[in-house]
Amino acid sequence: MDTHVLSLRMDSELFERLRGHAARRGMSVQDYVVRTMIRDDFDQRFQTAVEETEKFYGDEDGGAPGTGEAAEEPARDGAVNGAARPT
Repeated sequence: MDTHVLSLRMDSELFERLRGHAARRGMSVQDYVVRTMIRDDFDQRFQTAVEETEKFYGDEDGGAPGTGEAAEEPARDGAVNGAARPT
């Protein structure tokens, strides 16, 4: 796997909060940030796959594709249709 370096500048309060979150999980700040980004990327890709499936098969209530019914919104934390978000 090819890797790249990303340098971030953040205020000290945010860094200290991230350090606290990482420490509770026994991780470095770098590992915590990378895992958080991977999880968010997975959530976005999963949501896109769900939306594409709903377009193809119709919504879960049995409506036909393109009927104009609104799909359920993801939770604020990125969980899809009320599903628990992985930790």
